[in-house]
Amino acid sequence: MDNIWSPWRMEFIKDKRFKEGGAPCIFCELKTLTPSTENLVLYKGEAVYVVMNRFPYTNGHLLIIPNAHSSNLDLGAKADQEILKLMAASIDILRNTLNAEGFNCGLNLGKVAGAGIADHLHWHIVPRWNGDSNFMPVMSSHRLMPEYLSETYKRLEKGFQKLGG
Repeated sequence: MDNIWSPWRMEFIKDKRFKEGGAPCIFCELKTLTPSTENLVLYKGEAVYVVMNRFPYTNGHLLIIPNAHSSNLDLGAKADQEILKLMAASIDILRNTLNAEGFNCGLNLGKVAGAGIADHLHWHIVPRWNGDSNFMPVMSSHRLMPEYLSETYKRLEKGFQKLGG
């Protein structure tokens, strides 16, 4: 088996928030922070916020997260409307900034469905490009990120600032 050096994964492995008895929910922590390249929060609305995924599937992978700590889809009309509005706005920003050609959008509801943080709902927006499946995922089960998260953040930040919030 070949090894691919990815030291950034150690941050995820050592993160005590993902272990039982660890720190409070990372999504509840993030909602209290001012948007910045350090925390990757791009936009804060009234009932939800947008953050870049720190462990993305592709460049520009975003999360839309309700402020309410809940695993129940019944968040109320205000949050539901804001989620859809921000999903559409996020897609426009990703399309215009990163030239994304398609998107995978959705949520993993429950641990057995793949939710890494099952107690706090969050929607994924994964930008896609024609031909973005190269030999790496096929041959080695690895994806390549073409840009540092902080650089992608700087590129996306302008679009989210235009939303207000």
